[in-house]
Amino acid sequence: MSVKENVELVRGFFAAFGRGDLDAVIEAHTEDVDSQAPVSRTPCALPWAGPRQGRTEVRDYFRQIVDTVRPEPFEDVVFTASDDRVVVEGHNKGTVLTTGNVYEHDWVMIFTIREGKVGRFRMYYDPADIETALTN
Repeated sequence: MSVKENVELVRGFFAAFGRGDLDAVIEAHTEDVDSQAPVSRTPCALPWAGPRQGRTEVRDYFRQIVDTVRPEPFEDVVFTASDDRVVVEGHNKGTVLTTGNVYEHDWVMIFTIREGKVGRFRMYYDPADIETALTN
C-alpha cells in the first residue's frame, strides 16, 4: 500500500472508533496483530493495559475501554507517515463511567501496516490521569 493509503486506513480506524463501530475497528487489524497500550515499563491499574496478541485480544482491549470510560472525540490529531508506519499524535478527554471523574492526556500512537491492515500497534501516554480518575 502507498503511504497515502496507509494514512487513510488509520483515519478509517479513528472514524470507526469514534462512531462506536468495534467490528470495523477490529477488521482494520491483521489476524495476528501485535498490540500494546499503554506502552510502559511501570505496571498500571488500567483494566485494558498491557500487550495483546491477535484480533480476539484486541477486541477485548477495546471492549474494556468502552466498558470503563467514555472518551470524547480526539483533538489536535496529527498524522505523519513514512513507508509502512503511521504515527498519530493527539489529545483526548473522557469520563470514567463508574466515578464520573474526567481524565485528559496527550498521546502518540504508532501503527505499522501490513497487507492493508494494522499489524502492529503501540500507544504511548501517561496513564496516571486515568488511574486517578478511576479511583477518586
